[in-house]
Amino acid sequence: MTEAPNPARMTPDPTAGLEGVVAASTKLSHVDGQNGVLILRGKTIEDLAGQMPFEPAVQHLWHDFDLPGGPPLRMAFGKARIAAFAVVPLLENAPKELSVFERMQLGLAALPLKSGLADAVAITGALPVFLAASHRIASGLSPIAPDSTLNTATDLLRMLTGTLPPEGHADALNRYLVTILDHGLNASTFTARVIGSTQADLKQAVLGAMGALSGPLHGGAPGPVLDMIDAIGQPANAEAWIGEALARKERLMGFGHRIYRTRDPRADVLKAGLKLIGAENPKVKLAEDIEAAALAALKRAKPDRPLETNVEFYTAVLLDAIGIDRTLFTPLFAVGRTPGWCAHVLEQQQTGKLIRPSSLYVGPEAE
Repeated sequence: MTEAPNPARMTPDPTAGLEGVVAASTKLSHVDGQNGVLILRGKTIEDLAGQMPFEPAVQHLWHDFDLPGGPPLRMAFGKARIAAFAVVPLLENAPKELSVFERMQLGLAALPLKSGLADAVAITGALPVFLAASHRIASGLSPIAPDSTLNTATDLLRMLTGTLPPEGHADALNRYLVTILDHGLNASTFTARVIGSTQADLKQAVLGAMGALSGPLHGGAPGPVLDMIDAIGQPANAEAWIGEALARKERLMGFGHRIYRTRDPRADVLKAGLKLIGAENPKVKLAEDIEAAALAALKRAKPDRPLETNVEFYTAVLLDAIGIDRTLFTPLFAVGRTPGWCAHVLEQQQTGKLIRPSSLYVGPEAE
């Protein structure tokens, strides 16, 4: 019989947050922070985002699981949106103090599910409905029913505004959703895997992942990027504003990443998408000027610590350019990351292993 590990003999993690500790083997995604590479099931993010819509990218990520029989994912997600709309009256009757994110969690908790990958389809299809309905409810508007014939990105924008979006806006949202599909064992994904390892169902795992995402250290960064851009106002102010912020030891939102030691590849994918839709948008040019000033200032202030543009910077600019309110950035992130959460749960459950790390006791001795 294998002896259980003795925490007293273990080497404690010298850095907080389990950095450098391998907690799972996965075929889903690989983040090479040294070289600025993100791979999703054998393809770089540049080969996926901007090259295909959300649905085929999810199909690629889910390839190793037994997809339920029936229509392709675009149609399956469309049917799931229709089914999820039956839950919307519950969201309308919920306390008005609930945020959009909390209403989405409420809708997910009430969603009737079955099991396995069919639940992944149902949940992935439902969250765009709950996001759009919750935003309209909070704005004093009536929710709009889904159109199952549209793809996810197009229908999400239509359910938000009540009109079909320009093709370029739907393409930009598709690019964003694909870009954030999966990204290694981040806090919310690890949370989902831990919950899934108990053999809890996908609903509970995604609800837990959403809880982790709600924290400002994980899912809240893109909104403050727009706050920074608005505060700077015009290119001529960028250098002085950034210099003063760094002198106050403030973090520049949209720069630096815990994993990447070079430029976040997702930032370039989203920046490329802006070139297709944002040529007339003055905030896009302002953002580019701010980026250049920030990178130069960071290089002068911290020459030994690479701090490059991360995904949050151009996420904020791209979503703002297509009319997404900044209060929806974290809820929208949950929509795009849900297929990744589901895939990690299913992969973890295939192992049959419960995730149960040890801890090192550093409290007082027993008296």
